[in-house]
Amino acid sequence: MSDIQNLKQIASQVRRDIVRMVHAQNSGHPGGSLGCTDFLTALYFEIMEHDPEDFKMDGNDQDLFFLSNGHISPLWYSILARSGYFSISELSTFRKINSRLQGHPTTKEGLPGIRIASGSLGQGLSVACGAAITKKINNDSKLVYSLHGDGELQEGQIWEAALFATHHKIDNLIATVDYNGKQIDGPVEDVITLGNLKAKWESFGWETLEMNGNDMNDVVKTLGQAKTYTGKGKPVIILMKTEMGMGVDYMMGTHKWHGVAPNDEQLELALDQLEESLGDY
Repeated sequence: MSDIQNLKQIASQVRRDIVRMVHAQNSGHPGGSLGCTDFLTALYFEIMEHDPEDFKMDGNDQDLFFLSNGHISPLWYSILARSGYFSISELSTFRKINSRLQGHPTTKEGLPGIRIASGSLGQGLSVACGAAITKKINNDSKLVYSLHGDGELQEGQIWEAALFATHHKIDNLIATVDYNGKQIDGPVEDVITLGNLKAKWESFGWETLEMNGNDMNDVVKTLGQAKTYTGKGKPVIILMKTEMGMGVDYMMGTHKWHGVAPNDEQLELALDQLEESLGDY
């Protein structure tokens, strides 16, 4: 089996986890989670240098990842469990009282793999900048990755962090924007238009790449390319085109599944479309 095919199978299993977790509690955000599944699968299972068995909050000598758009926590929890940070069976506790798997990632519960509470949009890039600078001060050669929603770019703090990263030559940072064109209130362009994002990030001094976030080949290739631009004086950003709800046909092409759980019948329809490769929890 090719590495790409293996990653595709893991991604399918992660998508099954997502719809089952959200359905079980009738709460959560399946749309963006499904759209970003290929990206986070490639990042954790192919690209990042990290050790699930040696998780440390300081992240010394390991690549770090920060999820700024914390509402897609079902995806991250599945990825963390499937890559060995905690038991896969714990996914069944998603959003339950006293669970470590809250609706937005938190640190109080001490869940391995989580280093910041997130979900207050706009903050993750600032945190990633701080972590990346810390690595440079400590002569730590590992990289920092972050993921952001396109609607999140309507937050002013994002652009303050973008200026900060360029000014301080934070060239050990690779940020990615989930550019699906949809947010909770509708199409991004109807809420606040973002204009030409590629030109905008380039004008802020970032090395700017584009990729199809639902094509595993392109995801792996572009993430590998992004790594070659690190250490050259510029932060790196990837504008990632995805389809919200990817993999489940009735969730695709609309913002309505941003934060809505499938009912029993809809869950079965979704699972029928997704291959079970690693076993459900």
